[in-house]
Amino acid sequence: MNVKKLLYVVLGCIGVGLGAVGAVVPLLPAFPFLLLAAFCFARSSNRLHTWFINTKLYKKNLESYVQGRGMTWETKIRIMITVTLLMGFGFTMMMLKALYVPCIILACVWVFHIIYFLAGVKTLKESPAAEQ
Repeated sequence: MNVKKLLYVVLGCIGVGLGAVGAVVPLLPAFPFLLLAAFCFARSSNRLHTWFINTKLYKKNLESYVQGRGMTWETKIRIMITVTLLMGFGFTMMMLKALYVPCIILACVWVFHIIYFLAGVKTLKESPAAEQ
């Protein structure tokens, strides 16, 4: 196995680990870490990729989004709240240091994040688990 594939495997495993923790811990978002894992496993190994896309963690959090069907309101709201809390913390810390330009940039990123999840990501009527 070459170094590049090994790096993808390691990053994919870290993504799965943090995604699993994020599925349980409210302030840690699972979604971006699971996307990282899916990307890395797809680049590193067909066997790992096949295993990952058949896990319950993937099916519950990413499958419908990756297939282009969208997300449930519950998932969208959980992601928006988590990102808002984390960005709010960063915003507050920067305001305490009088870093106004980075605050403006972070506020713009937050606004685009909210717009993207409200208008850019389709909303599923039912949860993916209820469809099966």
